[in-house]
Amino acid sequence: MRISELSRRSGVSIPTIKYYLRDGLLPAGRPTAANQAEYDEDHVRRLRLIRSLIGVRGLSVSATRDVLAAVDEQQGDVHLLLGLVLGALPVERSGRPPRWDGAAEPAGAGAAAGDAAQDVARLTAEMGWKTSPNPPAAQVVAETLETMRALGVDYDWRSLVPYAELADRAARLDLDQLRDAGDPLQQAERAVLLTVLLEPALLALRRLAQEHHSALRFGNG
Repeated sequence: MRISELSRRSGVSIPTIKYYLRDGLLPAGRPTAANQAEYDEDHVRRLRLIRSLIGVRGLSVSATRDVLAAVDEQQGDVHLLLGLVLGALPVERSGRPPRWDGAAEPAGAGAAAGDAAQDVARLTAEMGWKTSPNPPAAQVVAETLETMRALGVDYDWRSLVPYAELADRAARLDLDQLRDAGDPLQQAERAVLLTVLLEPALLALRRLAQEHHSALRFGNG
């Protein structure tokens, strides 16, 4: 396809496509004449992934370039690819993710000092979750527990187990929706959209459910 068709199919403007080509985010097309080239479905999928990383996840062009370099090396490993595009795994400046053999390691081990980090490790062990070492999400949970305790709220990992069970079900639903994607790049793009775009809606659904159950328990009809 010509660049105009590539723009229409991907939803990315022609000037932006040319910028991505110059900056190395998008591979060059097949030359057909002076200053002309043809593009294919791989370019469409790549552009959609770039758009989701920059426009949805909010990554900078530089960070997107690093993620894409790692994605190029990991297309045969969908698990690592999803971790890279969703930010569950950090990307080294070389464009490669940290080495990990997939062995179970409690999330949060060493992620934050104090009892909260240990609680996250106990929680993930209770759930039987296998994660990469020190994932960012584990640090968020640990920091939240530390903040709650500093405010005098008695909350530990056992209190989070019911929520972790709900999160486990939600994660299964997320990954079920990737089955129809035709290739790893489509799966990566859909994973970003489902994760980042759906999170505000999931929080809003929780608020709606809270209102409903508050009315049932405490309302006056």
